[in-house]
Amino acid sequence: MAHGLPIIVMVDAGSASAAEIVAGALQDQRRALVMGEKSFGKGSVQTVLQLGEKAALRLTTARYYTPSGRSVQAGGIDPDIAVPQLSDEDYKSRPKLREADLRRHLLSQTKVDDKVLEQDDTADPRFAFTAAELEKKGVKDFQLDYALKTLKRLATAPAAPAVASASGQKRSR
Repeated sequence: MAHGLPIIVMVDAGSASAAEIVAGALQDQRRALVMGEKSFGKGSVQTVLQLGEKAALRLTTARYYTPSGRSVQAGGIDPDIAVPQLSDEDYKSRPKLREADLRRHLLSQTKVDDKVLEQDDTADPRFAFTAAELEKKGVKDFQLDYALKTLKRLATAPAAPAVASASGQKRSR
């Protein structure tokens, strides 16, 4: 479909469920570069069965895994290249809610220790702009702008690059 052109899939905390499966599958198959922020981590299908007025049973009927066997549940999809959404003025102060933050979420079967990565607070000079500075440069969506520039560097054919969004939001330039 893309005829060998590079593909970038953009994910963030709003990317969940099927979007995570697609992003993870393309990442596992090395068919696309996943860019943005860690996804939500919705890797299961659960059904609530009412057992009476005050009782119910939550039944997990499916779990989502990528082709390489990585569980999507609670861990989400980590991007190949982390790109913050600097276009939002409240980016740094906005709370990030993911599946793992929800009360009674289904635990992942994989033990992930990100403490070392979370403690790395070294500033990346590529992501030092403020929303106001980006707006002056005409950049309305920093992640999309960064993805398009990356595609241009990766493209081997003169055809227009394709950008897919796994967050369910329409991205236009």
